[in-house]
Amino acid sequence: MDRKKHILPIIISSQFAGTSLWFAGNAIVEELTLKTGLGPEIIGFVLSSVQLGFIIGTLVFALLMIADRFSPSKVFFVCALLGAACNTTLLSEEISKWTLLLARFGTGFFLAGIYPVGMKIAADYYEKGLGRALGYLVGALVLGTAFPYLFSGTSWGSTPDLVIKTTSFLAILGGMLIWLLVPNGPFRKRSTKLQLKAGPKLFKISGFRKAAFGYFGHMWELYAFWAFTPLAIQTLNLLNTNTLSVSLWTGIIIGLGGLSCFIGGILSQKMGSYKVAKNALTISGLLCLLSPLLFQLPPSAFLLGWCLWGMAVTADSPQFSSLVASAIPNELKGTGLTLVNCIGFAISIVSIQLLSYLSITMDTKLLFVVLAVGPLLGLISLGRKFS
Repeated sequence: MDRKKHILPIIISSQFAGTSLWFAGNAIVEELTLKTGLGPEIIGFVLSSVQLGFIIGTLVFALLMIADRFSPSKVFFVCALLGAACNTTLLSEEISKWTLLLARFGTGFFLAGIYPVGMKIAADYYEKGLGRALGYLVGALVLGTAFPYLFSGTSWGSTPDLVIKTTSFLAILGGMLIWLLVPNGPFRKRSTKLQLKAGPKLFKISGFRKAAFGYFGHMWELYAFWAFTPLAIQTLNLLNTNTLSVSLWTGIIIGLGGLSCFIGGILSQKMGSYKVAKNALTISGLLCLLSPLLFQLPPSAFLLGWCLWGMAVTADSPQFSSLVASAIPNELKGTGLTLVNCIGFAISIVSIQLLSYLSITMDTKLLFVVLAVGPLLGLISLGRKFS
């Protein structure tokens, strides 16, 4: 049996399982509101604390070159266990605001050893066809992100504690699969010493710089769109006196992004990662600008438009990662991917907190236009040609 055919499904499954931790807190935000006594601002707090943890985690991992100096599979396994442990803290009967934030921060910190390290493992196995492999892998991340919403929107997920228990179990299982069944890849080139100047060195590479700044524009939009999609659906319900399930439709919209990552990965084999990333970023940027009009449409048309947006907003992500990985030396791939993730997620905190602040004073129908800034700057950075 071809090793690659055996390895990729395991990496995909483990990535899905590990990243299910990401939105576990947001999927039970009403329960956490009761436990902590926080108000509407809890939405921004819960996600931003995960993002901040991820940023600090990726910064530490990048500076210490963890994924390049140590076995990525072992790093993935350890981080999956510790991330699950942080997640289970939310099961406490009483939880303070700071305990909540610390638990979600810890989860985000150890996700830094799951998401970018999973991409590093894929890069170690797929020197050719990396765009397709990362399309599948980031698709798994998106589905993992959507899973808590989808699960909580069903009768199985009606008990908030079950959402936390299920996602924690999945993370542990995913870590074990990687550790036991995925050895170091054939294209892995281990770094033997720290290179604290690796970051500035990487940004001197034209292809890396263009891909990185394109990714940063994408990240301004992505997580803020995901975080405030429940608010958009709630607003739609109020405008049309509907009773759409907020959790279920949020899960569907985010989950469709996984499908678009798969499709984008396949298209990258014919079109190249650059064209797929640029076209997806263009479409999502246009939908940012058109978002006020979507609220004026019938609910079915709104949902269709929002689902299309959910697909466009993620399709470029794995292709940017492919462009980043392809532009740098093998011994720095883990560090480069982790560094770009670190900066990208730092940017996402700014956009999430900005929308959280504006949501109090601005009409929700106009809120998402602010996100168009990211795709616009990302497209300018990419330019007409990639090299």
